[in-house]
Amino acid sequence: VQKVAAKVFEAKKIAPKNYWVKIAYPEEHFEPGNMSQILASVAGNVFGMKAVDSLRLQDIQWTKKMVKSFPGPQFGINGVRKIFKEKKRPLMLSVPKPKVGMTTAEHKNIGWQIWTGGLDLLKDDENLTNQWFNPFYKRVAETLAIRDKAEKVTGDVKSYLINVTAPTVQEMEKSAKFVAKHGGEYVMIDICTGGWMAVSSLREICQDLGLAMHAHRAFHGSFTRIPAHGFSMLNLAKTVRLLGVDNLHIGTAGVGKLVGGAVEVKNIQDQITAETAKANSAEHSLEQNWYGTKPVFPVSSGGLHPIIVEDVLDRMGTNIMLQIGGGIHGHPKGSYAGAKAMREAVEAYMDGVHVDDAAKTSKELRQALEYWGHTRPR
Repeated sequence: VQKVAAKVFEAKKIAPKNYWVKIAYPEEHFEPGNMSQILASVAGNVFGMKAVDSLRLQDIQWTKKMVKSFPGPQFGINGVRKIFKEKKRPLMLSVPKPKVGMTTAEHKNIGWQIWTGGLDLLKDDENLTNQWFNPFYKRVAETLAIRDKAEKVTGDVKSYLINVTAPTVQEMEKSAKFVAKHGGEYVMIDICTGGWMAVSSLREICQDLGLAMHAHRAFHGSFTRIPAHGFSMLNLAKTVRLLGVDNLHIGTAGVGKLVGGAVEVKNIQDQITAETAKANSAEHSLEQNWYGTKPVFPVSSGGLHPIIVEDVLDRMGTNIMLQIGGGIHGHPKGSYAGAKAMREAVEAYMDGVHVDDAAKTSKELRQALEYWGHTRPR
């Protein structure tokens, strides 16, 4: 018992009844490669104890043995870029709006518009799976067929992030195999509502099928956003890097509509992309050596439109993915024009041209800027 017991080795009092505490666990405490068991130990019943008013698990520093017990991303940033034959600019994706309620015909038409308008990926949202108004198998087959046509028209690689989150692993595997059979490169999973076992299982399935994994973090705010309690977004990001997702939504570094300031989001980005991430005292994050684990492609999403592109890329760099919803489909001339405007804004940034100057030669971008102005989401 003593051999596998945790040891408190540092406790700093910062206010009455408030402490930052560091705890070390022997590796023998855990079953390697079993994230469900590991987090049941370090983030389990302790959160429900009457003895604590609140408790926050801010970071976990993983040992080499534990890191090596997980597969990590199959593709990572470079592998995903290779799929799209795009080495430098941010990859761009969009969810049809409204998220749910569209028929299959309406959904695939949005895909056609954004693909031919210049975006790289269509994306299911977290709550679109296999509903009667847009059934999964019909949506996948018909949308990927339209994707193939868009590739021929544009000469560019296009893809579709298909939500395979399902009630059972068996159903999820069946869905993933259908995606692969119809020429898809990607599946998506709701990592929080699906659970760690589902993410691990899908990673294994995707290895066999050669599919990349996109991670949607819906539900994370229920346990990550209160600073004094819960499980941090930093921890969530590091956890799914170990489990092996290829993309992860991490926020807009303070300029979009979702919680997550510039320092926090940049720190998360560093932790999921670096080979060795440095400790960050401001975020109470620990140094982490990833021992060759591939990096996760960070996805910036939440309230983006063309005028915000410059701010996001200044803060996060260009080695990211941009997920734009209302900033595409809210364009006064529709989704095709919205996609074209966003592509023009990103290309302008890559060329060192201010978006206002680029708008002088792009009708769609000019219309977007006139419509949204220089506003930021609250």
